[in-house]
Amino acid sequence: MTGRYGGAGIRGRLHRRLGSGDLTAVPEVRHALRNLLGKWPDPDEGGAAEAADVAELLASELVTNALIHTEHGAVVTATVEDSRLHVEVQDFMAGLPVSDVPNADLGTGGRGLFLVERLADAWGVRTAQGVGKVVWFELHAGAA
Repeated sequence: MTGRYGGAGIRGRLHRRLGSGDLTAVPEVRHALRNLLGKWPDPDEGGAAEAADVAELLASELVTNALIHTEHGAVVTATVEDSRLHVEVQDFMAGLPVSDVPNADLGTGGRGLFLVERLADAWGVRTAQGVGKVVWFELHAGAA
C-alpha cells in the first residue's frame, strides 16, 4: 500500500497546536521533531544527522514566522514516511507569506522562507481549510 507521499507507510507523526506568540514552543517543536526523526534516514544511507539538523532549522523558521506574524497561534504537523519527511505549519491569518532575499543591514529577520526555498527538496503554501494558510516543506532521505 502506497502512502500519501509515495512511501509504503508512515513511520511517525507529530501534531502540535501552538499558542499565539509563545516562542517557547520553537525549541519544544525542535526537540519533538528530533525525537520523531530518530535515526531518519537510515544511518546506512548516510546523512542522518545533517537531515535532522536541516529539518529542525526549517521547522523552527516556519514555526517562528507563524508565531511572530500571526495572532492566533499555529498547528505544526510532521510526518515521516519511508524516505520522506513532510512538515506543515498552519496559521489562522489570511494572506500569503512574503519571501525576501536577506539583507545584512536588517539583522536576522527575513531569512525564514529564504532558507526553506534553498534547503528543502520541495516546499509551498496553500490555503488552509477554514481560515489561514499552510506553509509546508519536504526533505528526502539522502538529499538534505
